Amino acid sequence: MARARRSRSGGASEADRIVDATLALIAARGWRSVSLAAVAEEAGLTVLQVYRIFPSRLAILCGFSRRIDEAVLAAPVEAEPGERPRDRLFDLIMRRFDALGPHRAALAALRRDLPFDPPAAIAAGAALLCSTRLMIETAGIPCTGLGGVVAVKLVAAAYLFAARTWSRDESPDLAPTMAALDRRLRGIERFLVPYRRPETRREAEA
Repeated sequence: MARARRSRSGGASEADRIVDATLALIAARGWRSVSLAAVAEEAGLTVLQVYRIFPSRLAILCGFSRRIDEAVLAAPVEAEPGERPRDRLFDLIMRRFDALGPHRAALAALRRDLPFDPPAAIAAGAALLCSTRLMIETAGIPCTGLGGVVAVKLVAAAYLFAARTWSRDESPDLAPTMAALDRRLRGIERFLVPYRRPETRREAEA
């Protein structure tokens, strides 16, 4: 209990401590070796305290994803004159990579382990699609209907493609990652423009 008291007296919230502890354990041991009990011990909390905030390991992963989303949205996105929505989306995705930077080791372990844990892989995929939709909407790109579904999946695929480069990118300015992301976004840009129904002759004459 002494460790729990020290944890509660610190500056970070218990939720942040739990997420940080989980990431540290994933980096050190891999996803499959992480349990709520191990997270509680690493965070200096009781299992009950962890459970009340995150009732499962998957919930902790969702909490981590939400933290990254909040970091991406922390600064306002302002449109520059002549700027394409694709450019704003590019900036938002690069913010995401910046926020993920301190957690490369944990993310590498997750990429290795999640394929062997289908429920966790499905949950991570769903969280990525939600985050992708959020970034698309924040960039000012319509994201409704069938076109929105297509846009989300294409942007998520572009992000994952760039993430493979990012995972090996040790350059100070992430230039290779930016080049990979820009190339993919340019390739799908036509799908990010809202569909406009062609005018009929009667509408044109009205």
